[in-house]
Amino acid sequence: MRYLAPILIGLAYVLLMSLLREPHRRRLNAVMVAGAGAAYLSGGGLGGWEFAFTALATWVAYRGLDSWTFIGVGWLMHTAWDIVHDIKGSPLIPSLLDSSFGCAICDPVIALWCFLGGVSVWRIDEFRKAVRSTP
Repeated sequence: MRYLAPILIGLAYVLLMSLLREPHRRRLNAVMVAGAGAAYLSGGGLGGWEFAFTALATWVAYRGLDSWTFIGVGWLMHTAWDIVHDIKGSPLIPSLLDSSFGCAICDPVIALWCFLGGVSVWRIDEFRKAVRSTP
């Protein structure tokens, strides 16, 4: 369950976000990745590096307003930050020791969808086309 639940959460995120129409879906995802970039600020587990990461994540999220690729990069950046926090023992949610670990599994699921162009999975023809055209 330690591995399966985060994957299911990532898939649920994709399913719910797929209900939104473009360009609202892309813009909301840019905002979500910006929020994820600031998620560790209150814990301060990495001191001043938290602010540096948040600044970089904010810039990437801003670029994501017009680019699914930047949103995907933002989720992968957050994955890396989750791994650092998990190794350091400074979880995203202090009362849930595996929260950073789970986030590090969930985020790449979302990033993969973003790299496919954030295409609605409910429009199966568009989703198949996006998957086939990926190099």
